[in-house]
Amino acid sequence: MGNCCSDVAGGQSAVGGTASFQANSSNAPNDAVDAFLNSRGYKGLYSQIELSLSATNLRDRDILSKSDPMAVIYTKQKDGLLQEFGRTEVLLNSLSPKWIKKFTITYQFEIVQHLVFHVYDVDTQFHNIDVKMLRLEEQQFLGEANCTLSEIITRSNKSLTLDLVNKPGSSGSAIPKKLGQITLFAEESFASKTTTELVLRCSDLESKDLFSKSDPFLIISKVTESGVAVPICKTEVLKNDHSPRWKPVFLSIQQAGSKDSPLIIECFNFNGNGKHDLLGKVQKSLAELENLHSAGTGSNLFMPAAFGQSHPNKVLKSQLFVDKFSEKIQHTFLDYLAGGYELNFMVAIDFTASNGNPRLPDSLHYIDPSGRPNAYQKAILEVGEVLQFYDSDKRFPAWGFGARPIDGPVSHCFNLNGSSNYCEVEGIQGILAAYISALYNVSLAGPTLFGPVVTAAAHIASQGVTSDRRKYFVLLIITDGVITDLQETIDAFVKASDLPLSVLIVGVGGADFKEMEILDADKERLESSTGRVASRDIVQFVPFRDVQSREISVVQSLLAELPSQFLTYVRSRNLYPIS
Repeated sequence: MGNCCSDVAGGQSAVGGTASFQANSSNAPNDAVDAFLNSRGYKGLYSQIELSLSATNLRDRDILSKSDPMAVIYTKQKDGLLQEFGRTEVLLNSLSPKWIKKFTITYQFEIVQHLVFHVYDVDTQFHNIDVKMLRLEEQQFLGEANCTLSEIITRSNKSLTLDLVNKPGSSGSAIPKKLGQITLFAEESFASKTTTELVLRCSDLESKDLFSKSDPFLIISKVTESGVAVPICKTEVLKNDHSPRWKPVFLSIQQAGSKDSPLIIECFNFNGNGKHDLLGKVQKSLAELENLHSAGTGSNLFMPAAFGQSHPNKVLKSQLFVDKFSEKIQHTFLDYLAGGYELNFMVAIDFTASNGNPRLPDSLHYIDPSGRPNAYQKAILEVGEVLQFYDSDKRFPAWGFGARPIDGPVSHCFNLNGSSNYCEVEGIQGILAAYISALYNVSLAGPTLFGPVVTAAAHIASQGVTSDRRKYFVLLIITDGVITDLQETIDAFVKASDLPLSVLIVGVGGADFKEMEILDADKERLESSTGRVASRDIVQFVPFRDVQSREISVVQSLLAELPSQFLTYVRSRNLYPIS
């Protein structure tokens, strides 16, 4: 995945390009920089996957020769419709083709990417026609297969073999059952792993503040083919400094496009209202930045001419220097997944009385007879559908909190399946079934306490460490209210920050979730009641209402930081994937 941040101690990488979080409150306003990035089109960073196809034991549909196969790749959209992604070449007289054409697909961790593969026998009369021009309905269908991109890239050899079958609804009486197999091989782009470390410095910056020096930070953007500048990286904000030297940033070659692709480096003065002042900019490629470092010289910043004016850009006295430039190959998020690491999913559900009577339609726990999922069910489905592909046994710990089980006191951590001995359920459907069953077997109560379920999840994560298992744990907490054990929860999160654990919190309903923003630690790392600061940020919070009416899903908002949290953990502990 892409690598870009400015925190050496935090593992020197962040998938998604967000700056890492410092305990120092002087870096607190970086959340406003994130909002600024988002407003300019920053959407996160993804890995480029090269997909190769081969097949074996295809049906022979030709009379005097073997079939002449071609494969077609489709992506399945949210509405179930197929969108053609690409076609291989036609291989003549082959029932076990190894197609040469490769397909580059952008892998996105936060999304379930469904792929469908169709194989055709191309008739001889069409062999001289470009494959893009072939009408597929005129070719003989040999079979189809489907999977998700996650299923391929999580395999140890990054290879997945699938049986080819008939199209749904086809008559099976006169068609053989065995239609052959198709094998898919995925390889991450080498550019994804080549990381450039930059230490950038400016001199003689202009002052934009009346009574103090500027508070500068840098944003690095790549220029797309259409000429649009898309932010890919940022530094921290430095207070009152006209000659700032920022912490290292790590930028992959893939993020930049290539070593010779133009990059725009803008220096801004931070303003708390999000309207940051431009102090100057330069346009340089990575190769040119390397030359600046080698020569030990700087490059003058300039202020662009106002739109519609003919006079040239204003060259400033301020300069940009590259104090360090180095390249190295780093293991990526996908390397760890393919090298034996798993993401183990856990869920905790809020059963406090503030959710409302589950039997009434206005309750957040209401089970609609039409099958329409409530917010709790939707969050479980959306997050679980993504994470299940990274968990081999698909047995998920599931808890409830804030309810009174039958003939018992209020519990702030009870097994959702009703068992007193074990907490795991089978698959995402198992979580949903246990959730519905619990609604009819507990009495909603309160208060809202997070500490016990976080402690339970941390205990499981700690067992993974002591047994040397290559597992990383992800706890999803779905809640409707303001927690009443904020300090105890903070203490639990600080303690858990040393473990292979991330916590995702979805807030449902219309409550005030200000305390959740504190737990999210976007401004500064959490500090326990004893004064200990969290070793890393492990919490991501999303209010369901903020994403419900947008194109972006709960999953995309919630899982955006998870790969960077994972990499921060394994890299800071010098853990490596199995080769």
